[in-house]
Amino acid sequence: MSDRPGGKDRTGTRGPIPRIVITLGFVSLLTDVSSEAVSAVLPLYLTAVLGLSTIAYGFVDGLYQGVSALVRIAGGWAADRSDHPKWVAVVGYGLSCVARVALLFASGLGAISAVVTADRIGKGLRTAPRDAMISAATPTADLGRAFGVHRTLDTVGAALGPLIAFTILWLIPDGYLTVFIVSLAFAVLGVALLGLLVPDERPRERLEVAPARRFRWADVADPRLTRLLLVAGLLGLLTVGDGFLYLALIDQQDFDATWFPLLYVGTNTAFLILATPLGALADRIGRARMLVLGHAALLGAYASVALASGGTTFTLLALVLLGTFYAATDGVIAALAGRLVAPTVRASGIASAQTVVALARLLSSFGFGVLWYAVGPQTALLVVGAALVVAVPVALRLMNGLDASADTA
Repeated sequence: MSDRPGGKDRTGTRGPIPRIVITLGFVSLLTDVSSEAVSAVLPLYLTAVLGLSTIAYGFVDGLYQGVSALVRIAGGWAADRSDHPKWVAVVGYGLSCVARVALLFASGLGAISAVVTADRIGKGLRTAPRDAMISAATPTADLGRAFGVHRTLDTVGAALGPLIAFTILWLIPDGYLTVFIVSLAFAVLGVALLGLLVPDERPRERLEVAPARRFRWADVADPRLTRLLLVAGLLGLLTVGDGFLYLALIDQQDFDATWFPLLYVGTNTAFLILATPLGALADRIGRARMLVLGHAALLGAYASVALASGGTTFTLLALVLLGTFYAATDGVIAALAGRLVAPTVRASGIASAQTVVALARLLSSFGFGVLWYAVGPQTALLVVGAALVVAVPVALRLMNGLDASADTA
């Protein structure tokens, strides 16, 4: 680790990843242990324990996917306007921590929905400021690699969370309250690490930007970013939530529900293995191209889940392909959006892209829940997959030239 920025030195070798990227990665690791431990049991808890329908679960999953969209731009704006992205992120992480406390006392669909909403608002506030700090600390040539390293650490936590949840439920049947208490402990550790060890980087102060040029919404409305938002929204509408895919696997494989959290572990293991190499590959072949082509792995995951009644092989393949999809797209969209706008509005630009994706996935969750109820999981996945086959080449054409434009910026 080093405070010296990454990038290539005069000999052509890549420099170390900046220390702030690593530290933020460990903050995300602890926070994801907390959030994913809950996420791994929530679909099963709502449908098997509370007895909710897939439409009701679609509503909760839509909240989980999309509520953060309501405040992501506000978080990005606050970070750009105040030039204190760290403290905006602290507020977001802190709110999610408070939501973990409320979860200990929540019962029923209404209370769970309120807790999920508060947690996702916290996520919406923190994500863009955090990614803006990563983007500001890293040279353009190494952005994909830096975000890949961060997402790798993030995903280690995302893999450990479900594994911890599985272990608790294995040892303590119906031990959901214990899962929630452990989740709270990791959330507190994450907030403490961010507040104590992450420096208060001030991008605008570093750039010595004149007051008149500090923040303008017109800088966010860049035509290049608009093109990215259009493609991200189109593809987001065709992205089925993980929970639905895992419930479909259980429906077809009929395995013991105790093993449900391990499905998240499988996906996240593939994610953490591939995040850094695919991020580095995106730096070479183009981040816009990688973002779109990553949806080919998602299409493969849909097909594998639809065919999973054929045995364990298709189940494992579905998990690996889903992890590949996230590794190829999650950090890449932030890396790309952060270079399509002026540095003074970088957090807002990243937040705009993340907002569009979150809103699109919210609509996707609602719609897929209804489609599942109407035609069943296999047919519903085949319908969405067919639409994605048409959307990917269209998205590739719309993104043509965006990589070169971002590198120039």
